[in-house]
Amino acid sequence: METINWKIEGMSCSTCALTIGKYLEKNGLQNVKVSLASGDVSFDATGEIDRNQLEKGIHDLGYTVLAGQPGATTGTRAPMNKHLRYFLFCLPFTLLLFLPMLGENAFLHWLMHPWVQLFICLPVFVTGMLFFGRSAVKSLINGLPNMNVLIALGATAAFVYSLTGTLLRLGPDYLFYETTASIITIVFFGYYLEDASVKATQRTLNTLAATQKTMANMIAFDHEHQEILFPVENSQLRSGDLILIRTGEQIPADCKILWGEAGVDESILTGESLPVDKKVKDSLIGGSILVSGTVKAQVTAVGDESILAGIVRLVRQAQGEKPPIQQLADKISAVFVPVVLGLAALTFIGNYLYAHQTAAALMRSIAVLVIACPCAMGLATPAAIAVGLGRGARKGILIRNARHLEAFRNIRQVVFDKTGTLTTGEFSIRHWHAADSITPEQFREIAFSLEKYSNHPIARGITKQWKVKHSLRWAKVEEVKGLGMRGETQDGEIYWAGSYKVAAHLTADDTHNVYIVGGDRLLGFIDVMDTVRPEAASVVRSLHEKGIHTVLLSGDRLKPCQELAAALGIKEVLAEQSPEQKLGQVTRLNTAMPVAMVGDGINDAPALARATIGLSMSDASQLAMQTADVVLMNHGLRSLPAALGLGRHTFGTIKGNLFWAFFYNSIAIPVAAFGFLTPALAALVMGFSDVVLAANSLRLYWKKLD
Repeated sequence: METINWKIEGMSCSTCALTIGKYLEKNGLQNVKVSLASGDVSFDATGEIDRNQLEKGIHDLGYTVLAGQPGATTGTRAPMNKHLRYFLFCLPFTLLLFLPMLGENAFLHWLMHPWVQLFICLPVFVTGMLFFGRSAVKSLINGLPNMNVLIALGATAAFVYSLTGTLLRLGPDYLFYETTASIITIVFFGYYLEDASVKATQRTLNTLAATQKTMANMIAFDHEHQEILFPVENSQLRSGDLILIRTGEQIPADCKILWGEAGVDESILTGESLPVDKKVKDSLIGGSILVSGTVKAQVTAVGDESILAGIVRLVRQAQGEKPPIQQLADKISAVFVPVVLGLAALTFIGNYLYAHQTAAALMRSIAVLVIACPCAMGLATPAAIAVGLGRGARKGILIRNARHLEAFRNIRQVVFDKTGTLTTGEFSIRHWHAADSITPEQFREIAFSLEKYSNHPIARGITKQWKVKHSLRWAKVEEVKGLGMRGETQDGEIYWAGSYKVAAHLTADDTHNVYIVGGDRLLGFIDVMDTVRPEAASVVRSLHEKGIHTVLLSGDRLKPCQELAAALGIKEVLAEQSPEQKLGQVTRLNTAMPVAMVGDGINDAPALARATIGLSMSDASQLAMQTADVVLMNHGLRSLPAALGLGRHTFGTIKGNLFWAFFYNSIAIPVAAFGFLTPALAALVMGFSDVVLAANSLRLYWKKLD
């Protein structure tokens, strides 16, 4: 199955997004996601598809598939916004039609002539129909009328009414050419404002995407093995290339330091403002800035494989997701245009029967057509999500699915793993003891030979501190979840390096971290020290201040878990839990109230998947990161309260946007129906309604999240 990502231009309302989505689904494509806010479209193709045919079909619907990936542009310099270009073309003609309202003189009197007004209005009307009319007709043919149906119908009604008055010489009471021109011109301006507002909601993601293109100093060697620097674009780099990065330069690709030390500003990815010290063998993330020092590094990932590209892709995919609250708006938007057409017809009939004035009834019905705005309902959720996900990415909070932003608001308890989550995961040996039956050297050899195959933080700490010349060779070695490392020799003898469970039948002393067992003998134990993350206590305290219950869920022994919980103030301790037991505990807790779980290990993956929201650290195991709903990028818990706050504030913004959209339409349509708004003013108000929603969404950039 192949996932295809497109950038589609021309969507102006939620019905446009629904139209494209239904068209792609009708052609057998799966997992279709359409983002109205960004124009990004993704879908899964299970077999061979005719892309040209799909693009032609979307073009026939009135939209354009741009080249490249989401967010891509077709040239080095962005062209003028299409709606702005149309607005600037129509504006002079529209102003000419309004000039007679300023007073009376010979020139203005000449402009009032019906045929003069017709020819002035004609370029605006033709331009409007080529844009709004064509889109309206195609949407009607496909059975999903969009916002342009209302605009085209309103402008055409005013134009045909005026044209009839001109041809039949019915007098100035039948001339509304300025209404036709003003509707088209002002709606173009409104669409331009809408585009500008939506782009503002995308600015964080655009900033991230922009850092993907930069220059690099590639290192090569001449025939005398002397280094030569070649300036190249980072898009030309390949994995394994050598590069030189100097103070002040942007790191062009993910790489590993081979020589030198440096301070690196990773704030664009992690939200951490202080430079991070890097040394030999440390990894550098493409897009970050080398603020001090000079390093030589080897490229480890480029292009779509880089961390930055993955972040941009993840956020764009999440923006295409629809949280449950948007489903109501989508359902209403799907039937909104036909309902408005019916209301406009009732407005005309009611006003005509009441006032017996055809012109007044027509103008009021046109005002109803123009002021009704499904765009506001369609943008209410995507605009807020775009800002929320963008700010999250800027603060190092990567949210895989927009649904999780809504789920954050219900979280009333947080479950923490211990090792690598509340603690740094950096262990050192505090004390060890070998049985009398083996020598200390043999004990270290057995422990090292087993633990070197494990990625567990305790195992890494032991192997880092103990270096042995001769390690044992195993016929079979494996990691058993919840127990530890198991090795089998060529002679069939079994050795263990694991938790107390592997030695429970040999000793009653459960106070040690690692037990070494050989056959039926306890060969010794190892005690290690772990460091509590400096931010852990303040994070737990912040959660308690918000009334959130905290739980420590760990596979470690009860005593150290209780000591850590007491030090941090965590309310509940569940220790010595296997992965299956962790899954069961999270399931049980979830039935009582929604749970957010924070973990980083392989044994946390099932529980992370079962929690209402699973959060993993960026330095967690790959399985944990793939299972988690949210990834905290700054190697710590600092952003956990901000993640919870971001979810609550984003959902609050969505509710505010939807309230404004429904309130706007419920008030604006009756006001227009009773004649308190001219069609031109209705068009202006309609255009600004989307700007209000975007501005309300942009407030998320400055809200305090913690």
